[in-house]
Amino acid sequence: MPPAMTDLHDLSPAAFCARLASEGIRRFYLVWDEAAGSVRASHPLLQPLARRLAADRRDFDRHEGIFAQVAPDTGVLQSAVVHRTCRGQGAGGVRFWRYDTVEAFLRDGLRLSRGMTHKNALAGLWWGGGKGVMAQETGRAGEPAARRRVYEEYGELITSIQGCYVTAEDVGTAVEDMAAVFSRTRFTTCIPPALGGSGNPSVPTARGVVRGMEAALAHLGLGTLQGKTVAIQGLGHVGEPLVGFLYAKGVAKVIGADIDPSRGAALAALFPGLDLEVHAVPRGDDAILAAPADILAPCATGGVLGPRTIPHIRARIVCGAANNQLEDPERDDALLEERGILYLPDFLVNRMGIVNCADEQYGYVDPDPRLEAHLGDDWDNSIYNLALAVLAEAGRTGATPARVALGIAERRSRELHPVWGHRGAQIIRSLVAAGWERR
Repeated sequence: MPPAMTDLHDLSPAAFCARLASEGIRRFYLVWDEAAGSVRASHPLLQPLARRLAADRRDFDRHEGIFAQVAPDTGVLQSAVVHRTCRGQGAGGVRFWRYDTVEAFLRDGLRLSRGMTHKNALAGLWWGGGKGVMAQETGRAGEPAARRRVYEEYGELITSIQGCYVTAEDVGTAVEDMAAVFSRTRFTTCIPPALGGSGNPSVPTARGVVRGMEAALAHLGLGTLQGKTVAIQGLGHVGEPLVGFLYAKGVAKVIGADIDPSRGAALAALFPGLDLEVHAVPRGDDAILAAPADILAPCATGGVLGPRTIPHIRARIVCGAANNQLEDPERDDALLEERGILYLPDFLVNRMGIVNCADEQYGYVDPDPRLEAHLGDDWDNSIYNLALAVLAEAGRTGATPARVALGIAERRSRELHPVWGHRGAQIIRSLVAAGWERR
């Protein structure tokens, strides 16, 4: 017997794809209907998902649209999630990850796209918030020979939604994958330098996180990074260069954890002389969060800071690159505050990847004064100065730094693009009117 419609959210992504196929559905959308004050689904089968989204108070925030497909050649479940496009096109990377349920798949896209809205607004970029999500263990996702086609099909999805979302690199996606995306759409950044792009944005992201750490230390009167111990969860694209920048700043020790058992030896070879302790851990092991350190830097996946982990944190400062670090943003910043832990939200300090992507659209200057302004001490909206301003406002008002930063981001995110206005919403309405799901 097929599962009941109300059980769709509990299906695995693979089972969900099978259910869609049984109904002849290849593409679908879930869009916010402002007039009705509800979420509208492209197909009656999906209306229970729409109602579930509309009732959600944690991750759904009147997202303008979710556009998804079961890729016709590879069978991979792919989505483009657009949160708010007042400032311009939704922009953010495409994540290729494993999800246990359809609800987890949708929630990740919702949280990540909303975070991009806030990140882009705080950075002063004329972009809104968007994110791509693709589900591992669907279709031919696990076949190495099919990988390029998976990303080509994702590029075709992005072209089909006509520019309301600009994609880029994210967890599980590499620069060579972006070349495949670029072969099928112009609405992308992070393409390889040989094709005119800027490549992997992780190095500038790591530089920005260091600036956030320096602001937190300065606010607390704890001096510089010299002699400090930093714990890093995730030593991949961002974590590795972060270790290098911390080494250059004279940290006393780095304690790291990664699911790749080869990371320890590789980092030791790169940074001889650094007191480096690296633990190979299984996926989902968060023991590194309790490491004895001055600063904790979550740089893997999100949702790691919550009631299960916060009581064990020993660091005085949490400042990292991972998106959506709080399991529940309405609860967990307060839990950190109660423990006397200074938390700088990810969307405040990890902006440099998307800043690098934005600069890619406008051509290159070397060295780039726009990039350096974000990382310097002179511009009032640099990471360092905005972090100090947020911390000062939190001290004056008693609000947490995350709430202060969110308030600024929300106000800025509703400013209309000075040339194009709220064009992203117009595009989404036109897609729905034209029957995008049937194309």
